[in-house]
Amino acid sequence: MKIVLASQSPRRRQLLGQMGLEFTTQSPEIDEAAFQGRDAQDLVQILSREKARWIAGQVDPETLVIGADTVVVRDGEILGKPKGEEEARAMLASLSGRTHQVCTGVTVCRGDKVLTQVEETQVTFRPLTDQEIRQYVSTGEPMDKAGAYGIQGLGGLLVAGIQGDYHNVVGLPVCRLGRMLLDFGVDCLALAGR
Repeated sequence: MKIVLASQSPRRRQLLGQMGLEFTTQSPEIDEAAFQGRDAQDLVQILSREKARWIAGQVDPETLVIGADTVVVRDGEILGKPKGEEEARAMLASLSGRTHQVCTGVTVCRGDKVLTQVEETQVTFRPLTDQEIRQYVSTGEPMDKAGAYGIQGLGGLLVAGIQGDYHNVVGLPVCRLGRMLLDFGVDCLALAGR
């Protein structure tokens, strides 16, 4: 079965590869700004579905398409990617010593069958000093990440703990996706054992 990941995210590609799947990637052409103003769980569901459906419309109907969208949420406010170093510092300061949520919508579709689910993980930052925030921002790592940090990189030094799926914070809830794929006849563990 041909599988397409509707994303160019290196983190999602790596996680899907770790699941033992062979796949290609394609970038969906959707206007994410058209869907803003919704709550986080609704937004990630819609965006993951739109991404997957857009790619599904470009490929053979028997192709399995996986779409995902991840947001960082603090006190109900969605934190996107920082537009500059000042915004990155402000985001990190607002997360310091507090718990926030990372929500990922995942959609799997093939032909007319579409399945969308959401995973939420609680992430707690340790208290950060202004100097630590400046040092982390100076590495450049926060600049292309929602919430201005990457848990899989130096940002892991800021995280005191998580409750839920670690991979979800990276950008793809591996456990949930594996269960969803079973509904499409794809058993990652069985494939890995061959």
